[in-house]
Amino acid sequence: MNEQHAELCASSEWAEHLAVDILSPLLSDIDLGADMLEVGPGPGASTQWLRHRVTRLVAVDADPVAADKLRERFADTNVEVVSVDGSTLPFQDGSFDAAGAFTMLHHVASVEQQRRVLAEMVRVLRPGGVLVGSDSLASEDLRRFHAGDTYNPVEPERLLGWLRELGCNPIHLSVHKGQTFLAYAPAPEVFS
Repeated sequence: MNEQHAELCASSEWAEHLAVDILSPLLSDIDLGADMLEVGPGPGASTQWLRHRVTRLVAVDADPVAADKLRERFADTNVEVVSVDGSTLPFQDGSFDAAGAFTMLHHVASVEQQRRVLAEMVRVLRPGGVLVGSDSLASEDLRRFHAGDTYNPVEPERLLGWLRELGCNPIHLSVHKGQTFLAYAPAPEVFS
């Protein structure tokens, strides 16, 4: 991240925005279960909010320096921090009740890698587990703000297509100033 972006993501204003404008409206009535995975937490604004809603939160970040800072920030809490790329998660299938990614998909360098991150998140969910997230919509202002950063916005139609391909059902995608999504991992087929 460039310096301006890093400062914003670590600010109390950003944490409040995530909590009030994104996380609370998206998740207020959703049971996240006991075990949750968060991909791409950055400085931990969403981590702070999420950790109070689950028994165990595993936060994965590809940047080892960011992971170390997050590990220090959440030492002696219910947050476990792992430094790994979200497109190659080291967890077994069905390890989590919920998985989330908040305002981070546009930082993933390629379209294929973005899809792999989502596929990995769905893979590690228990059948019927909840996949949640948010991201910004493409704009010239955000492109300028990300100068020197990876800026690869995900179009809502593409995101919806990926979630369908991954077998998520039902899927709720909301597009307003940004986009939020709530989807459920495929449940096992029941034959009678």
